[in-house]
Amino acid sequence: MRQLAVLLILTGSHFLVEAQQEQIKSYITKQVEGEAPVIDGTLDDQAWDLVPWGGGDFVQVSPYSGSTPSFQTTFKILYDDKNLYVAIKNYDSESDKITKRMSRRDGFDGDYVELDIDSYYDKRTAFSFTSSVSGVKSDGYVFNNGDNVDYNWDPIWYLRTSIDEEGWIAEIKIPLSQLRFANRKDHTWGLQITRRFFRNQERSSWQFIPQDAGGWVHLMGELKGLRGIKPQNQLEIQPYLVARTERFQKEEGNPFLTGKSSELNYGLDAKIGITSDVTLDLTVNPDFGQVEADPSQVNLSAFQVYFPEQRPFFIEGRNVLSFSVPGFGNTDLFYSRRIGRAPQGTVETDQNDVDDGVAEYVKRKNNTAILGAAKLTGKNKRGFSWGLLESLTAREVAEVDSLGSIGKVAIEPQTNYFVTRGQQEINKGNTIVGGIFTATNRKIDDRNLDWLHDQAYSGGIDFTHNWKHRTYYVNAKTLISQVKGSPESIARSQESSERYFQRPDNNHADVDTTRTSLTGTGGTLSIGKQSGRLLYEAGYSWLSPEFEINDIGFMPQTDVMNQWLWTQYRILRPSSVFRSQRYSASQHLGLDFDGKVTSRYYDANTNMQFKNFWSLSSGMSLITQSVSNADLRGGPALHYPGNYGFWLWASTDGRKKFQMAVGPSARWGFDSFLDYKGIDFQFNYRPINSLSISLSPSLSSRRNEMQYVTTGAVEGENRFVVAEIDQMTARLALRMTYMIKPNLSLQYWGQPFGTYGNYSNFKYISDASADEYQQRFIPVPDDQIALKDDVYAVDENKDGAADFTFDNPDFNVGQFRSNMVLRWEYIPSSALFLVWTQNMNGAFNDTGTLTNFNFDSKAHNIFLMKLTYRFVL
Repeated sequence: MRQLAVLLILTGSHFLVEAQQEQIKSYITKQVEGEAPVIDGTLDDQAWDLVPWGGGDFVQVSPYSGSTPSFQTTFKILYDDKNLYVAIKNYDSESDKITKRMSRRDGFDGDYVELDIDSYYDKRTAFSFTSSVSGVKSDGYVFNNGDNVDYNWDPIWYLRTSIDEEGWIAEIKIPLSQLRFANRKDHTWGLQITRRFFRNQERSSWQFIPQDAGGWVHLMGELKGLRGIKPQNQLEIQPYLVARTERFQKEEGNPFLTGKSSELNYGLDAKIGITSDVTLDLTVNPDFGQVEADPSQVNLSAFQVYFPEQRPFFIEGRNVLSFSVPGFGNTDLFYSRRIGRAPQGTVETDQNDVDDGVAEYVKRKNNTAILGAAKLTGKNKRGFSWGLLESLTAREVAEVDSLGSIGKVAIEPQTNYFVTRGQQEINKGNTIVGGIFTATNRKIDDRNLDWLHDQAYSGGIDFTHNWKHRTYYVNAKTLISQVKGSPESIARSQESSERYFQRPDNNHADVDTTRTSLTGTGGTLSIGKQSGRLLYEAGYSWLSPEFEINDIGFMPQTDVMNQWLWTQYRILRPSSVFRSQRYSASQHLGLDFDGKVTSRYYDANTNMQFKNFWSLSSGMSLITQSVSNADLRGGPALHYPGNYGFWLWASTDGRKKFQMAVGPSARWGFDSFLDYKGIDFQFNYRPINSLSISLSPSLSSRRNEMQYVTTGAVEGENRFVVAEIDQMTARLALRMTYMIKPNLSLQYWGQPFGTYGNYSNFKYISDASADEYQQRFIPVPDDQIALKDDVYAVDENKDGAADFTFDNPDFNVGQFRSNMVLRWEYIPSSALFLVWTQNMNGAFNDTGTLTNFNFDSKAHNIFLMKLTYRFVL
């Protein structure tokens, strides 16, 4: 591996393609004298005569980087004390062929022009405003020098467009209150304007930045002439009102499931510009009513599943508080869905039998109430950016009805969450040093919640350095965590799926039931090249066995070390039959803290677009070693045979009214222990510019001879039971969007989902690390296991008495989720929603077809009206 890393670095020096840095362009704006332009898309206001047209010298970015675009683009920019005004003329001699597709906000469809403003002038961040010819707005906060964009940022701004014989026009007004900039007399801002010419899938820009540059914000042009403007004292308040009614299956005797319910809820978000550098965001009783449904799935692993954040308060600006750990999937020191999560406690009830006088029913909330949250963010002219989040959630109780007597059981303690993050830019933004600190403090007054941590803390320091025009980079992070609590809570953490200290072959950690704290570390180091034709990265990361961040962060597993090498060669200019080509390969090695190799993984991928605008992506992978420290749920590390597989994704021309794509994939295990086959389809149809229809069917089958089932005990010895599972999964997603106007849309989404799993050929794990696959298990003889009343009984000595039992693991899940949303943004950033959501649960029949479902219960219908109004004071 050392030789390969050296070879990559040496090879990179030969294939280096420097960013073609042109002379920095600049546009000089002027202040409006007299009447400001009226935003109507006509450009007939006298104010526009104050400044000359800029542009006219746009350069093609893709597909032919550095060439002349098919049609030119020009622009003008004005300002006054409150607003920035931008006029953009997009020339097109065949204006009748301009693609006027409509979409919801941030849809990026059809012809559009994008305006990017680095008002901080930090050469790392920018505010992005995109105008489609159909009048649809898209906006985002650009960070990490253009590598990332947060499209959940929804500022207030104004847009009108028009089409004439010369092409199309976008006229824009951006309130200065929506931008962040320093308090100084004269300003220079970063400026870029990019146009997409949809018919040719061509992009051109004012300041030419090659496709293979390492980042792009630092290469933007400049906007000059801004004098005397002051940062605005931003004050925005957005209250919401939600009226909700539900209809669902009634349960006889259950006072909490009467078949219907209604409620009225309200709250507000606020944004306050304290100074030019500091913004305070507040939320009181944030809304869960508009949270999108998480995708349906059945989790057969030992680990928790990651779902993305959906709540506006936590989505906007989430990059400010993020501290991810490369090499470990979604691992991050801050995972906002921990705040307001479903209450973690459970309520034990007697089995209901009304005839015997036993009937207990439980009512619990789906989410913990957030009493309040505040987020403070800022960035000063010295390049120091920071964020702080403080949130308090309520103590939650479940109501228990026992034959008419109501009792309450605590299921979540009052909890305080705190996060602070800071980064300092050095050397014109080429070097960045930062840190993070998180704290979770619970007020545990109820003994039944003593298994939760009282306190949880984590911190980290990160360092990034770029050199040679940001062609090369090095990243480093170091992390530390500590959790405190009762001996029960710390023992539970030691035995949890994240670490399983109790494993019999764990030579570096043991369960200590007297401990009241755990302290762990983690870190990552990577170095690579991010521009030119040849890219590469080498990295190493680790999480120590006692590392724990899941009180406020996300981490599926610890006790891991990862090493990786990755390289990509790309040809971004058209060549032969291709518009663009990318070829990549990687190598991965995983170990635990015993030094045991847990994975060896290799893959190769290609991504190509052809000159007819069809595209093809594919990949192959080989796993030569696979060891799981978690799959036996505290048992020994289980060694799997290696496996290999492929995937493919092919799609037709996305410019057409009808587009389709297909993606088969397969994986096979050595010794025939694993067999997976799947196929995904995508059909997109746009009969008119205002209507889009997409249909996404998928079907997969999986056979695995080593699926964990249960752990039993016979005469004090554990029996780790695995079995062969045959699983079929089908999904069919339908989405239709009708744009009545750019600010008024009707959208429907529906998805039947089904999966079943049948278990057979039960086995005991006898030697989990044996060299030969067949020696790792012993089949359970048919005369020692029997199924009765959906329970398996195992009788090893065949004396007629069960040594241990376990529930039949077979499963069959059918589900249909759908919703219809009417969204009307009646004024910028204020909206009315009318929502109908329907959920049905049932069974998915063994034939495994996309239509063979059986929903035997009444549908759960939710009707919701949500109204928001954004006050700008």
